[in-house]
Amino acid sequence: MSDKPQHSLEGPVVQEAKPRLQKPQLYKVILLNDDYTPMEFVIIILERFFAKNREDATRIMMHVHQKGIGICGIYIREIAETKVRQVLSYAQEHQHPLQCAMEPE
Repeated sequence: MSDKPQHSLEGPVVQEAKPRLQKPQLYKVILLNDDYTPMEFVIIILERFFAKNREDATRIMMHVHQKGIGICGIYIREIAETKVRQVLSYAQEHQHPLQCAMEPE
């Protein structure tokens, strides 16, 4: 057997840096009121694309109707963009001028 140690504890100590994770920027998906899109259609949009129950969908629709704007949900950018596209496409398919947008929270 050798008198030399097998493992040396001498030398620089390397510590791995942990990546700092940041919360992603969130975006509000909003509906804008117009005078032509039926209230029932807005409720359907909220139920179908935002998983709202009938009561919540009706409450949000009334807020949009009375205040001119309402928040449907808050998501990371990619999901918010997808929701906006889905709503605009669905409204266009059904010949309604409903507008949907997103803005940073």
